[in-house]
Amino acid sequence: MEATKKTKNISEHISYHEATHSNHAKRNNIKNEPNKQQVKNMVLLAEKVFEPLREWVGKPIKINSMFRSKELNRSLGGSFTSSHLDGNAFDITNMGGKTNKEIFDWVRAHLDYDQIIWEYGKHEPQWLHISYNKGKNRKQALITRKKGLYHFYTE
Repeated sequence: MEATKKTKNISEHISYHEATHSNHAKRNNIKNEPNKQQVKNMVLLAEKVFEPLREWVGKPIKINSMFRSKELNRSLGGSFTSSHLDGNAFDITNMGGKTNKEIFDWVRAHLDYDQIIWEYGKHEPQWLHISYNKGKNRKQALITRKKGLYHFYTE
C-alpha cells in the first residue's frame, strides 16, 4: 500500500495524520510532512512491524511519534541520526491489549527490527521505540537508563 495525503493511510491501522501528528510541532508552528521516500519507509515499517504486532496484541496500540521532520526532531532534542527522520521508527504505548513489556518480549522473539528500545521504567517500559530498515536490521535490544542529567543505553 502506498500512502499519500489523499488516501490518509499508512496501513490498515495507522492513518497519515497519526503518523505525522505532533502536538509539539503544532504548538511551535513546525512543519512535519514527509517526502515520498519517507512515506514509503513508514509504509514498510507498518507492514513489517506495526501490523503484525497489532494483530498479535488484538487491540489498538498508541503511536506516540512516528515521522519527525529535521526541525521537529531538533526542537525535541532528538538524535541527529534518529530513525524517525527517515520514517523508519515509531514510539508506541500499549492501550490495554498487552503490556509494554509483553510487546517488547514478543517483538524480540517474532519480528525483524533494527532497534527496540525499552524507554525508562524498571519493571515495565514507559513506552517502546522500534525501528526497521529494509534489508539491514541489527536486531539490537536496548534499555534506556538515566543517571543524573545523562541518558544512556544498556543491552
